Amino acid sequence: MPVYDVESLDGSFKGRKNSHAQYKFQPSPLNVSLPPAPEEEKRRWIPFLIPTILIANIVVFVLTMYYNNCPAHISTSEPKCVLPWLHRFSFQSFRENPMLGPSALTLQKMGGLERSLVLTHHQAWRLVSCIWLHAGVFHLLVNMIALLIIGIRLEMDFGAPRIGLIYLLSGFGGSLLSALFVENQISVGASGALFGLLGATLSELLTNWSRYENKCAPLVTLILLVLVNLAFGLMPHVDNFAHIGGFVAGFLLGFVVLIRVQYGYINKVDLPYGVDTEVPIKRKYKAYQIVCLVLSLILLLGLYIAACVVLFTGIDANKKCSWCHYLSCVPTSQWQCNNLPS
Repeated sequence: MPVYDVESLDGSFKGRKNSHAQYKFQPSPLNVSLPPAPEEEKRRWIPFLIPTILIANIVVFVLTMYYNNCPAHISTSEPKCVLPWLHRFSFQSFRENPMLGPSALTLQKMGGLERSLVLTHHQAWRLVSCIWLHAGVFHLLVNMIALLIIGIRLEMDFGAPRIGLIYLLSGFGGSLLSALFVENQISVGASGALFGLLGATLSELLTNWSRYENKCAPLVTLILLVLVNLAFGLMPHVDNFAHIGGFVAGFLLGFVVLIRVQYGYINKVDLPYGVDTEVPIKRKYKAYQIVCLVLSLILLLGLYIAACVVLFTGIDANKKCSWCHYLSCVPTSQWQCNNLPS
């Protein structure tokens, strides 16, 4: 039976609170005080994208269960459906799917990611469709809780366009890496996109480092949260490649789209009449922010292009990297990995 990607972000992540320091300006030679710069952090977007994504995932799961129709597709010799009183919305047996969800065949037909279908049947759309599917109720519940915890704060701070871009591109990046290394398995779930939001949160803290008074606590929390979840992904039946790909994509995108202006910046156009426009004014962005933006954009485009070339030319990534499969599963005395290359 194909293996689902059923892992998501564990635990709770508490978004940090921005510290709003007061601006202090030096008087101009005309002894006229400059007006305070527009305080970007005080602009709070009303979150609608993240709730919309949550609703969309729930709707897709309901449609998937409707299409699955467990009672109509099992024989008398097979285990009975779970919660049969739900009729066509009842779940596959725990032996087939312990997540309270549909069959592997249904997930495949609904758009689950499978390398062979992407390459031989030219179904590249599965690289995107798979991030809207979930293996079961437990998988969906944990992912959506993580989405609310991480995504709402980001959308309130940066708005729907930026966060939507990170979510989709990170999910796509996770699917790309998964398709490169995972064979003969079906991968579904928004975990790659969620790891992208987590990675963007980390890079946002780093690129806007000077704007935060309390830096160490959120940085340590983020790093520990990432390491714990990636370590959990080393267990079998979990597509850790989607997590790694999503995190890397989101981390690089954070340097590009979540950059903030530095404290004390003010546009000369906004200066009152009579103020000397030659007064030294802080640059909009710091030098390291620009360097990180340019390098991250170049690296991100290079990685996407390289991954697409390797995938669609049919190169076996597992043969080119004999140890990479350990990034998704490490065999121990307690379990064996089912994704080892043949």
